[in-house]
Amino acid sequence: MKTVAALRTLAAGVALALAVSACGDSPTASDEGKSTGGGQTAAEKLYAEVAGLAGKARRDKLVKLAEEEGTLDLYTSFSSEVADAVAEAFMDAFKIDVNVYRAGSETVVQRIMQEQGARYQGNDVVETNATELFKLNNEGVLGRYEGERRNMVPEAGRFDGWTATRFNLFAPSWNTKLVPAGQQPKTWEELADPKWDGKLSMEVADYDWYLTLYGYWKKQGKSDADIDKLFADMASGAKIVRGHTVQGELLSAGQFSVVASNYTYIVERAKQKGAPVEYVPYVQPVIARPNGIGLMKNAKHPAAALLFADWLLEEGQKVLVEEGLSPAIVEGNDPLKGLQIIPVDLKALVEQGEEWSKRYEKVVAGGEKVEDK
Repeated sequence: MKTVAALRTLAAGVALALAVSACGDSPTASDEGKSTGGGQTAAEKLYAEVAGLAGKARRDKLVKLAEEEGTLDLYTSFSSEVADAVAEAFMDAFKIDVNVYRAGSETVVQRIMQEQGARYQGNDVVETNATELFKLNNEGVLGRYEGERRNMVPEAGRFDGWTATRFNLFAPSWNTKLVPAGQQPKTWEELADPKWDGKLSMEVADYDWYLTLYGYWKKQGKSDADIDKLFADMASGAKIVRGHTVQGELLSAGQFSVVASNYTYIVERAKQKGAPVEYVPYVQPVIARPNGIGLMKNAKHPAAALLFADWLLEEGQKVLVEEGLSPAIVEGNDPLKGLQIIPVDLKALVEQGEEWSKRYEKVVAGGEKVEDK
């Protein structure tokens, strides 16, 4: 069995195996954000200046500078409720206004790159999925983040250009009114059972879950043909939904009985509000994917960006736990102790993502698309 701590150790080698090269300095909207002749931007100079500070000295310096800036522009793929909770807690702690742009991870990256191409300083910091953060770092738009809080994140969560803030856990979930206790799926293979035809939902873009579960089954001795059949049988008659939040809402409303791979924190939030949904006992292995934070090289408010990164990896970790997420830094009891957890195969995701995305598109083509309302 692998706990979250074991997961982080297991995945530690991933960062070393990833050959992700930066593509030069990003265009900016002003001289303050511009890097000329291979030099540093103003934001990068601040990041480097503060990197060696720790504890109260670091916090005091950043608070002073960030409150002088007065604003933080955050782009994130947090759910709207989590984004609101994080922004409000940060504003309660400091005299800094937070402007939040929230969208799906791919949309967040598209906006950032469009703004970079237009030489516009749109966001100071980004918090989103691993895949998109690798893309941004590959484009050379993320600055270097160093500090004692980053050092507390397990090695599996420390990458060039970004740092894990949380782990999203993929697990089946079900509507308790439609699936009586004891009749919920107990293994991933059971999702392919014909009894779930027309009652199962799959998310349209979960190819990171797909490739990781595929690899796990291969290691367990299943043949490619057997694995392909399992996924095809899942998708046959499945309701294909875009977006985990929407998927959670539809599960709560009874539009289907079981969801193959939603994030546990979304289900937990709905459960806490009284929705008839559940994901415990977990189907194992639980599949975990790091999400993280990156500082922009051309941040207009670099002190606020750096303060936010430090805060999110300290006080903000408690906010994430309160919102049902799995934090990158576990201090105290590990609620997932004893569970078998495997990391999303980030190496395959980065190096072969397009191939696996196309393969998954063919899988979910066997289901029925549910359009957003």
